[in-house]
Amino acid sequence: MVKSVKFTEDMIRTHTILVPDMLPVHFRLLIAIFENKGYKMELLQNDSRKVIDEGLKNVHNDACYPALLVIGQFMDALNSGRYNPDKTALLITQTGGGCRASNYIHLLRKAVAKNYPQVPVVSLNFSGLEKDSAFRITASMFFKLLYAVLYGDLLMTCYNKCRAYEVNKGDAKEKLDKWQQRLGDIFRKGSREYLRTKRLYREILDDFASVKLSGEKKIRVGIVGEIYVKYSPLANNHLEDFLISEGCEPVVPSLLEFVMYCAAGTFNDAKIYDKKTAQSRIYKIGYKLIYAKQRELIKIMKEQGSFEPLHDFEHLRGLADKYISQGVVMGEGWLIPAEMAALAESGVENIICTQPFGCLPNHIVAKGMSRAIKDSHPNANIVAIDYDPGATRVNQENRIKLMLANAKR
Repeated sequence: MVKSVKFTEDMIRTHTILVPDMLPVHFRLLIAIFENKGYKMELLQNDSRKVIDEGLKNVHNDACYPALLVIGQFMDALNSGRYNPDKTALLITQTGGGCRASNYIHLLRKAVAKNYPQVPVVSLNFSGLEKDSAFRITASMFFKLLYAVLYGDLLMTCYNKCRAYEVNKGDAKEKLDKWQQRLGDIFRKGSREYLRTKRLYREILDDFASVKLSGEKKIRVGIVGEIYVKYSPLANNHLEDFLISEGCEPVVPSLLEFVMYCAAGTFNDAKIYDKKTAQSRIYKIGYKLIYAKQRELIKIMKEQGSFEPLHDFEHLRGLADKYISQGVVMGEGWLIPAEMAALAESGVENIICTQPFGCLPNHIVAKGMSRAIKDSHPNANIVAIDYDPGATRVNQENRIKLMLANAKR
């Protein structure tokens, strides 16, 4: 049993908390919420080969590739000399899922205890997995985090669309930086302006819609898969940038879909196994609240008309039922085939499924369900790409280029 330093109330004032680079758009907004509560956080940007090498030094290569990367990124940052180990903490998310990902925090604590025993590892979770930590999520913070996810999804969607077609390179990034700063300031200052969603959503949509776009028709490529590899540029070798360079439009499903998938899993299981609990009832109430917020955003995106709305989550659940049981909840479970079906249904027929090598849930529900998706959508062009320390970027990109060649034909 690895003993680790606990994160205390005093550390909130004295320590810098390092955050892994999983969701570059969303995490900047989430960090601003914690900064309002006195936490000092920094989003890591180191993504050289040294990150992988550090991961391999501290994690067995049979472990999940995302775990290797996250731990490697933390250890590389601590080894860089930029941070004082006596005043640094590490933040890692936990979902408590039934796969190798559940071992992330224990593997990280083992690596830290060996090299930097004074550095506390902080768990960000909503399941009460670590009740004795001073790092807590209050009800108020939960609602702010929910709104940050909604704003992050909107920014990500608009940004990916605009930068694929922008006439003047850099216009989309300028809009993204502007809104990340503005929304970040709102959360950082504790202003209640973030609640004025209808106005802010429309302002964001109108602002991105002002970016001058070419009328060129491009191949649209959906990205699904394991949550870390799907979103993290470090994990997927900057997949979205690569698709842009190949003249494609990347289409990435929203983070809120994964949040709702996790919430739905609790009350779905209660129904399937006929074991309703107080927790399952709370999750169902929370799900209804989140779904109402998603519907509001979808409605405004439809009214504004410049960008394709997010997938309605209840529609996703309906699509999942055509292919797989909603009781399949290991890893990303039924969400992956549902997202693939939703993308194909909306005209995004070219789909990349990103997955860590050896990720059993993703191999089953991604590779295993591809044929069923193709049977319903004959034009669907699906490729599964494995990511691990031994997979070269050239081989991954060549497989994607082959997929794109088929799409052009």
